[in-house]
Amino acid sequence: MRFATVIASLSALSLAFAQNSNSTNSTVVTIQVGSTADAQGGIFQFIPPSVNATNGTVINFQFSGMPGNHSITQSTFSNPCTPMSGGFDSGWVWLPTPGLTPIPQWNLTVTDDSKPIWFFCKQLQPAPHCKAGMVGAINAPASGRNTFENYRSQANQADTSGQDVLSLVGVGASASARPGPLPSGATDYPAPSGSAAGGSGGNSGSGNDSGALGVSVHFTTASALVVLVAGMLFFA
Repeated sequence: MRFATVIASLSALSLAFAQNSNSTNSTVVTIQVGSTADAQGGIFQFIPPSVNATNGTVINFQFSGMPGNHSITQSTFSNPCTPMSGGFDSGWVWLPTPGLTPIPQWNLTVTDDSKPIWFFCKQLQPAPHCKAGMVGAINAPASGRNTFENYRSQANQADTSGQDVLSLVGVGASASARPGPLPSGATDYPAPSGSAAGGSGGNSGSGNDSGALGVSVHFTTASALVVLVAGMLFFA
């Protein structure tokens, strides 16, 4: 029984490490989450905001905008600032000061490239980030009605109600773990219900989870070594 427990712990750790590391077996597209006040486009943006990706591509979101408090939340074209029912949601990541390391990352794998995937930041403080232009797209049409530019224009006038959701599995794309690793001083929230790991809350947004899918694992290189050494000592 103890052997099974140690193996299960190592398996969970391996899953988190693989999810939050750039895979050498997949195409990886990197998107920066947030920016700085003096940057072109300001604080509230994804860089680049619109990308193309085939099935199996890993969208590597890097929470490099510090200070910042952002999410990656799926929406629909018609309701750009409202979480999509059954859509993915990273939860908020709160980075209170510049220069924190390591930079938290979140890997989203494209599972259906036949239709556009729309996402936004659901943070409402100090003003709704979505309405300020913090929206993004995967495989948006280059022409016609449903272009990325039209999506961003609609977000400017959109309703921003209904922000409290959390799910790692979405429509057309999914993740297997929460953003990580979290540097000292950073927080992610809300925590998935029934999970031993998770953020402890932040200065905006509630801490209630409305049915998270997937797993929640936070890790650092040090914690990986602790688990590995613990397993070795157990069998010694």
